[in-house]
Amino acid sequence: MLKVRLYGDPVLRKKAEPVTVFDEKLKQLVKDMIETMVVEDGVGLAAPQVGESICLAVIDASEGKDPPVVMINPEFTFFSDDKVTSDEGCLSLPGITLKISRPQKVSVRAFDENGKEFFIENAEGLLAKALQHETDHLNGLMIVDHISPLHRKMISGKLKKLAQG
Repeated sequence: MLKVRLYGDPVLRKKAEPVTVFDEKLKQLVKDMIETMVVEDGVGLAAPQVGESICLAVIDASEGKDPPVVMINPEFTFFSDDKVTSDEGCLSLPGITLKISRPQKVSVRAFDENGKEFFIENAEGLLAKALQHETDHLNGLMIVDHISPLHRKMISGKLKKLAQG
């Protein structure tokens, strides 16, 4: 199992590097990330959250019914104009849940751990939210970046505690 980095760790604020080599080391990282996501009871996990600044995320929005989505070098191809606001948590922000507004439907193009391109079209619900949340991590963004300055000030004490470990 991998150690999940918490708010305040600089790796969480770096833009991740594209993956260019699809090898056994990458496949092992994917396996370790899926195991960590399951043990930590998360819906998704991005590589920067385990200290690897590469464009890789794993998502299980099916509660274990379907195999996890392995998403490498994702690019959104569609965002709906309709937005939905819902509660979001983050393994790097334990104990903090925030109301976040995001596009209701998204489509994404990505690669799996074997370098095979795939598309997810018009994802909605938990999957759409997870795709956007994990891609945010790959761009150095976190859910606290989607809230108002006033709301951020209200939770600043919790954020400071996390950053100090």
